[in-house]
Amino acid sequence: MEYPAHHLLFIGTYTKAGSRGIYAARLDGASGALSAPELAVETGSPTFLAFSPGEENLYAVQNSPAIAAAFAVDAAQGRLTPLAPPDPVEATAPCHVAVDRTGRVLLATNFHTGIVAAMPILPGGGLGAPRALHHQGHSVHPKRQATAHPHSSTISPDNRFALVCDLGLDRIYTYGIDLERAALDPAEPAFVSVAPGSGPRHFTFGPDGRRAYVITEIASTIVACAYDPDNGSLAPFQTISTLPPGFSGESSAAEIRLHPNGRFLYGSNRGHDSIACFSLDPSTGALTPVETVPCGGRAPRHFAFSPDGNWLVCAHQDSNTLCSFRVAPATGRLTPTGSTIAVSMPVCVLFYS
Repeated sequence: MEYPAHHLLFIGTYTKAGSRGIYAARLDGASGALSAPELAVETGSPTFLAFSPGEENLYAVQNSPAIAAAFAVDAAQGRLTPLAPPDPVEATAPCHVAVDRTGRVLLATNFHTGIVAAMPILPGGGLGAPRALHHQGHSVHPKRQATAHPHSSTISPDNRFALVCDLGLDRIYTYGIDLERAALDPAEPAFVSVAPGSGPRHFTFGPDGRRAYVITEIASTIVACAYDPDNGSLAPFQTISTLPPGFSGESSAAEIRLHPNGRFLYGSNRGHDSIACFSLDPSTGALTPVETVPCGGRAPRHFAFSPDGNWLVCAHQDSNTLCSFRVAPATGRLTPTGSTIAVSMPVCVLFYS
């Protein structure tokens, strides 16, 4: 088998304990070894990252004064150059960013203030003024769900809808995407509820676009849903734990990812400090546990697959490390490569194709 010489990846971080911004590293395509990280651009707490469709630009949430920032990508050097900053917005520490499939609209999700903001992407890649939606309400957990906490926005495969997970309300909202106005409009039905106290966090579509999967932070479960592309609605049909049977400690789930071959789904557990793998039934979309493996560090906030699907890189926020795993494409199982690099408070891993 021939492997690419290397894969470039960018790393989003919190810049409050030694990090200075977004870092770049390279993964060896034959061994999975990670190179020493290098600063790609200095910026404040760029915790979540997303590319434009052609990967010529990278977008990152940041803590202030604007809700997001845009950068031109120099893949050869692993460097990022700031583009013109957008106007400030009344939002603190957004946690997620997504770009529509035409590269015209950016969505920034703000956990603390309940804001979901849509921003036009201007010619040249910069960002225009945001249009903000405010979620309001609460759910059953007295501390974690005392108010709305939207945590992520995911674009539908046909680019018509945004699916917004609100941890504080136990709801996944569906919004129509208006590309001309760079705005979100509530769909009908406007949302689907999950089990009270579960806390939906991140979301991914299945390989056929007719099923979708939500990881819940508080309950540490994955909720499998049927997805109707006509109106963007969801219908849950299975809930499965990301934790092994008998576990009784404190843990909260974080990231959910579909393997590039569409056969396996993965979720990370902070506290249990593991990655759970599930196989997907191609006819029903139902999940079956495959294995749960130690993630190689503390608090696996995020992980991502290399474009060829041969490798998984996991970011550990509390142990300030990233490590790599070899992925068996036939079984989905993970094997540590033994390669670990140090990055202060890593939060997001984004592979360049």
